[in-house]
Amino acid sequence: MKKKGILFAIILCILTSTTVFATNTKAKQNTNQEQNQNIPSSTMNQLVEMKDNEKKTLEDYVQAYGSETYGLTAYILNKVQIYSIPFCFIGVAVSAIYQYVLGIRKLDTRDKGFAIMISIITLFIIAQVLPLIFAIVVKGWRG
Repeated sequence: MKKKGILFAIILCILTSTTVFATNTKAKQNTNQEQNQNIPSSTMNQLVEMKDNEKKTLEDYVQAYGSETYGLTAYILNKVQIYSIPFCFIGVAVSAIYQYVLGIRKLDTRDKGFAIMISIITLFIIAQVLPLIFAIVVKGWRG
């Protein structure tokens, strides 16, 4: 049964893949301009505003840490910290299904769900604490 699933996944990947050919750069620029014309101006303004906000946030981190490398690292760790929360909830829900629903009849499935839950929670704690540790080490010990 697993071989059929793997074979199906490989065939699906092959069928959905596309071939990309090199194009003229001027034609590519015209295509980008045509795509920009299809986007409503309000959406375009929101995208530009979001981009400017993120650039300003990144510049604030660079100023706060005094180095472009440290600022970028702190910015990335902050994003990881924010986005780890929903992934943790989804991971705990999936592992709870493995442990409490599917694991009723099979002990190995229950153990798998428990192991997944422990690893998800461990990664969540690391993702939440790592920016704090980074800030303490860089700002506190570096001077």
